[in-house]
Amino acid sequence: MRQSLVVSLRANEKIYINGAILKFDRKVSFEILNDATFLLETHVIQPEQTTTPLRQLYFVVQTMLVDPRNAGTAKLMFEPMLMSTAGSFEDATVLRGLQQADMLVAEDRFFDALKQLRGLFPTEAAILASSGQAPEPILAEPPPEAGIAAMPPAFASHAA
Repeated sequence: MRQSLVVSLRANEKIYINGAILKFDRKVSFEILNDATFLLETHVIQPEQTTTPLRQLYFVVQTMLVDPRNAGTAKLMFEPMLMSTAGSFEDATVLRGLQQADMLVAEDRFFDALKQLRGLFPTEAAILASSGQAPEPILAEPPPEAGIAAMPPAFASHAA
């Protein structure tokens, strides 16, 4: 069981809790007394920010966390995208990080998987910079059984 957690937000900052998006018009602190999945706005990336393979993978895991209704669809996309992403890297740090993220997602520890992936962003940026190549995102199509045309934009419409 999780201990209570006090969260402080600045005015107009958003927090994503169990699929709901909350925004307060003034500075606020509140306490989460039970086990809840949440993500602070500063850790949320928008679809237009998914310009690299790791950022696209992050977005899929982020969807699992902030849009629980579509977590199953996002999970179906995760494994093939993870394999494609791992195939585009030779760096041992990135590959170990992807393996750890895979284990965390399998355990439904989405927040920890996001933290793991976020930690790989600087390494990915250095690899891309040293190669002199522009990043080429790996676009994953949803599985046919998912019955959707694209990743559900659970929070994209709430960006501003």
